[in-house]
Amino acid sequence: MSVTNDQDAALRIASGRKPFVEPMRLGERLKEIRLASRWTLEDVSQRTGLARSTLSKIENDQISPTFTAVQKLINGLGIDLPQLLSPPKSQPHTLGRRDLTRRGGGQQHPTPTYEHELLSCQLAQKRMIPFKTIVRARDFREFSEWVRHDGEEFLIVLDGCALLYTEFYEPLRLEQGDSLYFDSDMGHALISISEEDATVLSVCTATEIV
Repeated sequence: MSVTNDQDAALRIASGRKPFVEPMRLGERLKEIRLASRWTLEDVSQRTGLARSTLSKIENDQISPTFTAVQKLINGLGIDLPQLLSPPKSQPHTLGRRDLTRRGGGQQHPTPTYEHELLSCQLAQKRMIPFKTIVRARDFREFSEWVRHDGEEFLIVLDGCALLYTEFYEPLRLEQGDSLYFDSDMGHALISISEEDATVLSVCTATEIV
């Protein structure tokens, strides 16, 4: 059990509050229902009134939903309790998949602040989205709003030096070889602070790159 889960359990005991159900595979089942309906976390948040961060933690079995949260899920998604608690369908295992991307052969996706090169674009139903980014932005004011998308993200600086802004932390300087893992629904923005544009390699679970 993680430290966070230990702390949550201690708080529940201290307050006398008990989870309505144990996490088990409820989070996986919730995600299965969401994806089957082609809903984003934001869609489910609007339907249920639960925060995106809360939904993400439930789907990843980081917290146990309370009775109130379960009621909101059932009412907001238009399902009944047995549907929510039924075991997720077994996913067939795919063996031997691979997708080679030669140097410079990725799908180009330029934005005003970044030049993304999406990698492994021929492989369908990926659980991760890898991409290489040249960071053109030099000032945080070049971003009209925070970058945010569902899921989690890992990045490592390949060349240059970058400064990562996030809405909950002080700006973080990242040198060549430094890496970071973070929740990508937290607002973030990356700028280059070296003479040359910084280049980073990222892997995320989101369905949209901004």
